[in-house]
Amino acid sequence: MGRKQLYAESELLDVTKRLVLNHGYDGFHLKMLSQHLPGARSTIYQYFSNKEEIVAACMKRVISNVYEKVSKVDETDAMNALQEVLTIYVEESKLHQLLGDSNKINTNNSEAAARDLAFVESVHLDLKAQLMRLIERAQQEGTLRKEVPLPVLVGTYFNLFNTPNMLDAPALKWSRLLFDMWVGGAKG
Repeated sequence: MGRKQLYAESELLDVTKRLVLNHGYDGFHLKMLSQHLPGARSTIYQYFSNKEEIVAACMKRVISNVYEKVSKVDETDAMNALQEVLTIYVEESKLHQLLGDSNKINTNNSEAAARDLAFVESVHLDLKAQLMRLIERAQQEGTLRKEVPLPVLVGTYFNLFNTPNMLDAPALKWSRLLFDMWVGGAKG
C-alpha cells in the first residue's frame, strides 16, 4: 500500500512557480520546495524525478493556461481581441520572467523536461503568431498605423505586460491603460 500524498500536483507546481519567480532557477532547489510543502521531501518524487522536470512542468502549466484563455478570444474585431489578449497576459504578467530561465534547464537529465520545454516553445510560437495575425489585421483594417513595421508593433505589445504596475491597479484597468498608451502613444 502506497503512502498518502499530502498535496496535489497543482499545489506543488504553484509553490514551484512562486519560488522560481522569487529565487530564479539557479536559486531554486528541491530542499527549498520541500520546506514550503507539507510532508517529507520524498513526496515530491511521487510526481517528478528532479528539479528539471518540476520547473519544466511548471512552465508548461503556466503557458498552457495562458494559451487556453487566448484561444477562446473572439478575433472578429482585431482591436478588441488585442485588448482582451493583453488583459490575459497582464493577469499572468510573470510569464516571461518564468520562461526566461527555460534555457538553464538541462534536458539531458530528463526526457519529460525536454518534452515539456518543446511544448512551451511551440505554444510560445503559436502565441506570437496569433499576435502578429491580429496586429497585421488591425493594420489592414486601418485601426493601427501601417507605416509602423509589424515587428515594432509586436515587440512593443509584448513589452506592455512586462511593464510594472506601479499603480497597483486591477488587471483589467491596468491592461486598458497600457493598451490605450500603446494605441495612442504618449502624444497629447
